[in-house]
Amino acid sequence: MNIADEILNNPEAFWSNRYKTNETGWDIGSVSGPIKSIFDELSDKIIRILIPGAGNAWEAEYAWRLGFKNVYVLDISENALRNFHERIPEFPKEQLIHADFFKHEGSYDLILEQTFFCALHPSLRSAYVEMMYRILVPGGSLRGVLFASAMNSDRPPFGGSETIYRNLFSPFFPKVKFELCKSSIEARSGNELLFSAEK
Repeated sequence: MNIADEILNNPEAFWSNRYKTNETGWDIGSVSGPIKSIFDELSDKIIRILIPGAGNAWEAEYAWRLGFKNVYVLDISENALRNFHERIPEFPKEQLIHADFFKHEGSYDLILEQTFFCALHPSLRSAYVEMMYRILVPGGSLRGVLFASAMNSDRPPFGGSETIYRNLFSPFFPKVKFELCKSSIEARSGNELLFSAEK
């Protein structure tokens, strides 16, 4: 069984083991520049925000420190959520959600994408878009970062292109917008697309 199949068949075990053994090469140890810029331009601190597949959730910590109190962190790995809670013990436990994203019930004004989409098996992409649409309130938005190149076919990160993403998102988000990130870390410079999709 290759890694892609392992993730598809037992995602909780796969990702929990990665956090247990600290094999988290995608984790940059702080909020990413593109996500930071999204929070910095928001003025409404009471909106409901979901960060799915959040991992160590540096984005949630940044939002929390800025005063966004309705931030919800979702991950399939309990180890990842434990890491976050130990780092930010004042963050409400009821806003830490240990669940499979595709089984989650909720309603949000804003959903942030940061290295979750690229970690999912490509066969789940259509379900991802449909689920995002379902749990956004009318007028809500999905914003974040996607890789701008194909990346890997047998293991994460799984990438793509603006054309691929536009075809994927447009049935639910016909006005999805993309632009090349200007604040990526050096290792990802030129390979990240900032996107927004409004319901």
